[in-house]
Amino acid sequence: MSKLLLSLETSSPVCSVALHQIDDGKLIGQSELRLEKSHSSHLSVLIHQLLENTLHTLPNLAAVAVSDGPGSYTGLRIGAAAAKGLCYALDIPLLAVSTLRSMAYQVASRTARSEQYLYCPMLDARRMEVYAAIYRSDATEVLAPTPLVLDQATLAEHLAHHSLLFFGGGAQKFQPLVGSNTRAEFLSGVEPSAVAVGALGVAAYQQQEFQSVAYYEPFYLKEVHTTTPKNKPGQ
Repeated sequence: MSKLLLSLETSSPVCSVALHQIDDGKLIGQSELRLEKSHSSHLSVLIHQLLENTLHTLPNLAAVAVSDGPGSYTGLRIGAAAAKGLCYALDIPLLAVSTLRSMAYQVASRTARSEQYLYCPMLDARRMEVYAAIYRSDATEVLAPTPLVLDQATLAEHLAHHSLLFFGGGAQKFQPLVGSNTRAEFLSGVEPSAVAVGALGVAAYQQQEFQSVAYYEPFYLKEVHTTTPKNKPGQ
């Protein structure tokens, strides 16, 4: 039986899982759920339903790949906990795939003449801020994942020399600032996907780029901001 890779994507409101053959990278199946704040209660159900629908069981898994971030703090924590739990219980390797890199791979793999563009996924942060990175068509990194405050000068140097495709939940905030720059194109409907995480996870498995199951933590990119509720009058 072929080795199987289970991939988990929980960095966004879309919770998705996918199953790939490691030997040839073939996609066996996928499932996703689009419900806000549903990851904690539905991720394990999606995993078991996917395995059942593809006639596989947990012992058939050879590795688990998880979306590494950036993204939703809570979502990333849920995905990491599930992936680590499976890897520990089954004694199999853990792989981590950049959320932004997987989004770039997803778009480049279905773009005609893909080598003519650079790919800039943007995930929405607070106000006019996004998490962004830039990749070539082969998913190699041009600009490492970074928080960006958007204005008319953002990424101007890259746009002066390259044609860029922008996509993801944060791209719509940037589009009005670019104006009529013909080197900037915007794509809608692109969201993080476990299918892309799995495709890059297969390559990572073959390179033995394994994570420590005990010590792995997602790449949050920024510290989580918490506040202490103020006491009500009289308390």
